[in-house]
Amino acid sequence: MFLYTSNMEDIKKIYSNDIGISFEWKDSNSKLTQIIFRDTGFHLKETEIEEFLKKIGDSKEQKNCATCSRGNNCKSILLQTPSSKVSMAVSKIELGQIDDLIKGTLFQIRLNNYLENLCKN
Repeated sequence: MFLYTSNMEDIKKIYSNDIGISFEWKDSNSKLTQIIFRDTGFHLKETEIEEFLKKIGDSKEQKNCATCSRGNNCKSILLQTPSSKVSMAVSKIELGQIDDLIKGTLFQIRLNNYLENLCKN
């Protein structure tokens, strides 16, 4: 996996797996999380990450063609993204990895927010 930054010290990694990484820029006041998988990057708010997770769940309901010889590697699943103008063709294997990336990212963001709020008190 490649990360296109000038310096890894410029980011705060949130979560990563075999398909991608999520992070925040250290020097940014933005509440956006960058999620990169395959050759695609998304800048998402927490609510958009939650929406993406729901769309992943919807995509898991799709079935491969009965006669497909590629099985779980067939990129026949249409994954809608939080952007109404962007959809992706993914395989069952990729969908599982993307699901893990989004769930792991959301879990870590929520945990970090909880701990930050706890420490304020």
